[in-house]
Amino acid sequence: MNNQNEVLIKMVISNWDLQNEKLDSMLASFSDEQLLKETAPGRNTGIYLLGHLTAVSDGILPLLCLGEKLYPQLHEPFIKNPDKSGFEYPSIADLKTYWNNVNTTLKNRFSTMQPNDWFNRHTAVSEEDFAKEPHRNKLNILINRANHQSYHLGQMAYLK
Repeated sequence: MNNQNEVLIKMVISNWDLQNEKLDSMLASFSDEQLLKETAPGRNTGIYLLGHLTAVSDGILPLLCLGEKLYPQLHEPFIKNPDKSGFEYPSIADLKTYWNNVNTTLKNRFSTMQPNDWFNRHTAVSEEDFAKEPHRNKLNILINRANHQSYHLGQMAYLK
């Protein structure tokens, strides 16, 4: 592995960490009442976005071959279905705990990965497709998920 790849990996992980820190800070600034509000009329609520981001981050574990999801029960209400689908959500306190646990687990597992690991195939791409499109690697998943978080952070800003 060359130094440029290690720098690239460090940049991507630093951006991931920054998005998580921004969300942590934002969550600490919101009351539970604010998280129950819609970001705009007819749009997602803060609690849904917290559950959604937690479920998406939790899904990184199996996607990068880092273990099973910690909270598979979040998939149905927060990934497969939109907000206000009639699902009973965990409490805000529980979702915040889940969020913290998922991100602590990811940080620990990322620290065990070797630089070459980041450029390997993730589980959502076939070996055949990866051979044709090697950019569909584990590092690209983290770039994609950091962008996804940034998008939803922008929505959550309207809860203020």
